[in-house]
Amino acid sequence: MKTFILVPFALAALTSVAFAAGPFKTVKTSTKGEVLAGEKGMTLYTFKNDKPGTSNCYDKCATNWPPVMAASDAKADGAYSIVTRKDGAKQWAKDGMPLYYWVKDTKEGDTTGDGVNGVWDVAKP
Repeated sequence: MKTFILVPFALAALTSVAFAAGPFKTVKTSTKGEVLAGEKGMTLYTFKNDKPGTSNCYDKCATNWPPVMAASDAKADGAYSIVTRKDGAKQWAKDGMPLYYWVKDTKEGDTTGDGVNGVWDVAKP
């Protein structure tokens, strides 16, 4: 009986650890070296018009640069924090800077968003 009671607690602990630092990994690219990547190995970017802890990318900007959304129960960990967007949604940030994808990247390792309009940079691990 005790084993069955502990199983849900053990699973909850494993789940919180797995998602503590977000859905991130490092990907080696041919032109930018190692970059921070999210889902499916897609490169992540930071926006120079953001301020630490604040996203300034909405509407058309967010259509082209989708924010890296965090689950409502996600927890900050180390360099990774969570920013609350003006609509109340949660977004991942690294070193305080909100993270984004670029819609024109199509495969793992693409970095076509780096330098766009002089305000987008690949996020480094």
